[in-house]
Amino acid sequence: MKSAVIVFPGSNCDRDAARALTRISGTPAAMVWHKETALPAGTDLVVLPGGFSYGDYLRSGAMAAKSPIVRDVIAHAERGGLVLGICNGFQVLTETRLLPGALARNAGLKFACKDVPLAIANGNTAFTRAYREQRETEIPIAHGDGRFVADDETLKRLESEGRVVFRYLQNPNGSAHDIAGIINERGNVMGMMPHPERASDPVLGRTGGTAVFQSLLEAA
Repeated sequence: MKSAVIVFPGSNCDRDAARALTRISGTPAAMVWHKETALPAGTDLVVLPGGFSYGDYLRSGAMAAKSPIVRDVIAHAERGGLVLGICNGFQVLTETRLLPGALARNAGLKFACKDVPLAIANGNTAFTRAYREQRETEIPIAHGDGRFVADDETLKRLESEGRVVFRYLQNPNGSAHDIAGIINERGNVMGMMPHPERASDPVLGRTGGTAVFQSLLEAA
């Protein structure tokens, strides 16, 4: 699998994501600066990592969504290429409209940083198939603007089409329908607030996110 991790000013999980991808696939992930205009040739998977791109000015992910490389990320997604947005990356994906809804300030207005139990709401996606029969996992979160919001029609469509992929079992931020991760209609773009790259190496004492990257390796 040939993967690329986009690096924005303020990204702080880019190296973690690259390490997880390299460890799982055996192929080094390319680090792509946000001012580049094209992804490396043959890229299978693009990861938009967590962090605080542009210091979260205006809205979380709003300025990063206008970066030059994002145009090619959108084109990659439109061609059917795999895209994973983690935390700030999820926020960027909603700003580009590759995913619906938005990520608002956490209920209670406090930053949330802890391990959270998740239900695997749809185990039959390019991002979750490696969970096999597993129905729950645990992955850490670290965000202040992670509350997923959408209008009623969008929420009904996400639910009816099986596009809710991860759901909080103990909702830490007030997200509608306990949503922690969703996919697009085509199934090749996923955004999630929890950080699977922080739970993908036994050395870290957590492996609940490993199957996300294993799933992508199988899909690619």
